[in-house]
Amino acid sequence: MTDRESLLVELVDEQGRARGSLSVAAAHTAPGRLHRAFSVLLFDAAGRVLLQQRAGVKTRFPLLWTNTCCGHPLPGQDVVEAAATRLSEELGLTADLTEIGTFTYQAPDPDTGRVEFEYDHVLIGTLDHPAPQPNPAEVADIAWIQPDTLAENVAADPAHYTPWLAGVLTTIAAARP
Repeated sequence: MTDRESLLVELVDEQGRARGSLSVAAAHTAPGRLHRAFSVLLFDAAGRVLLQQRAGVKTRFPLLWTNTCCGHPLPGQDVVEAAATRLSEELGLTADLTEIGTFTYQAPDPDTGRVEFEYDHVLIGTLDHPAPQPNPAEVADIAWIQPDTLAENVAADPAHYTPWLAGVLTTIAAARP
């Protein structure tokens, strides 16, 4: 497996315009450099969302619960293509993905000293045959939950969730009728 920290991310400005590249490790070193990322949230036929608990070996926010999967496209790579690849790598899943919006967030990880500073593309999809096969190097656990319950849980106990999950949920809520 490729050392993900040595891969390149695309640096962007506040409007999401490409401004160069940097390694994943360097982009997440304090104070952080704004770069392109994506967050995927999959729904099942009952309207539940699939969450993952990040593996304990993650360099940023290990063992916290988050959206279905997330990652960084390579510089110039299509975001939907990158997200589909990551979905397969992390959970052994395929799904048609649709980008529904973006948001920017910055969050230091107090336990690792790393920093997330991301221009995050939010993608959603429907999983017709929910049979995730989590990669233990990426995912510690998975859970299905109703979106309203998840939003309540994130608001009540944010320390158990990644700092970007609230932004993902807000972006999805704003995009859905």
